[in-house]
Amino acid sequence: MHLRSLKKTRKDVSLHAPIGTDKEGNEITLIDILGTEADDVADRVQLKIEKSKIYKNLDILDDREKEVVVGRFGLVHGGEEKTQREIAKELGISRSYVSRIEKRALMKLYHEFYKAKR
Repeated sequence: MHLRSLKKTRKDVSLHAPIGTDKEGNEITLIDILGTEADDVADRVQLKIEKSKIYKNLDILDDREKEVVVGRFGLVHGGEEKTQREIAKELGISRSYVSRIEKRALMKLYHEFYKAKR
């Protein structure tokens, strides 16, 4: 919306143009909030690390929990992430039940990660 309003008043918009202030009153520019390619790479590396941690601990989940987690997070090689609705349709159960299974599985994995950090 800010860019649209600027477009009406200016022809060019600079990435260094102020668009507001943060909690401390510091000026924020577009360049401050746009991610860089390095940020994207770091996020992808972090995601790969997190997925590898999940792979290592999938054996603590029962079959249904494993199926839901693998589907939700696209853990099959080259797999795409699926919605709870898509998984529910595949398994012939309700979306809310998929949600409960996912929550239970993620709690198990969280506790396993937490235990491993100690």
